[in-house]
Amino acid sequence: MIVCVCHRVSDRAIERAARAGADFDEIQLELGVATQCGKCEGCARALWSECRSGSPRMGHLSQELGISMPQVVVA
Repeated sequence: MIVCVCHRVSDRAIERAARAGADFDEIQLELGVATQCGKCEGCARALWSECRSGSPRMGHLSQELGISMPQVVVA
C-alpha cells in the first residue's frame, strides 16, 4: 500500500528501512516520506515504530487505521 502519496513511498519500503535499522529521520531523508504535505506522517511513524519493535507487519497498525488485512495461511 502507498503510505506517502506525494513521494509514492510504500509500506514495504518503510518496513525494509526500519528493519534495516534506519531511524525515522533517515527514512525521511532517503525516501522523502512525510516531507511534503505531511498527511502521511502519523501512519508512516506508526509503521516504522511497529517494524522497529519487531511486531508482526501491519498487525496493530491495520486495526488502528480500520483496515481489514487478509489472513494468509501457509500450509
